[in-house]
Amino acid sequence: MLTTKLFLGLGIFVLGSFSIENPFSKDNYIDLNTKNAVVSKLQTPGKEIYADFCMQCHGANGRGDATNFPPLDGSDWLKNKRNESIAAVKFGQSGPIIVNTKKYNSSMPAMGLTDQEVADVMNYIMTSWSNKQTKVVTEKEVAAIKK
Repeated sequence: MLTTKLFLGLGIFVLGSFSIENPFSKDNYIDLNTKNAVVSKLQTPGKEIYADFCMQCHGANGRGDATNFPPLDGSDWLKNKRNESIAAVKFGQSGPIIVNTKKYNSSMPAMGLTDQEVADVMNYIMTSWSNKQTKVVTEKEVAAIKK
């Protein structure tokens, strides 16, 4: 009998510990003025575009395949060649490029995206994985990039 009471008491204690967290805790809400909220807002439209057009080659993790498709995650080319990166998404890319000291020479076709869609996917890429760009790509900036 004592064993049963101890067992039930321990069970109630364990189950009760799962519900101790306060649902109204500050940790359960995002302050709309935080950087995380800004990053989330920038990523929302571009994430779907990335999944539809980019993920097949660059992967869900943005690491490419290390042979034909360069990484976007931690890419020095993306970081240091902003206009060229925007142009590659807008018009496609062919010819050799060097990303993180490795040469890639495959083609990326133009995806037929609008200037706003290019801006959205660039903002997603530039704030995803280990990328921490803070300057937002705008539709106007994309429109100014010419072939």
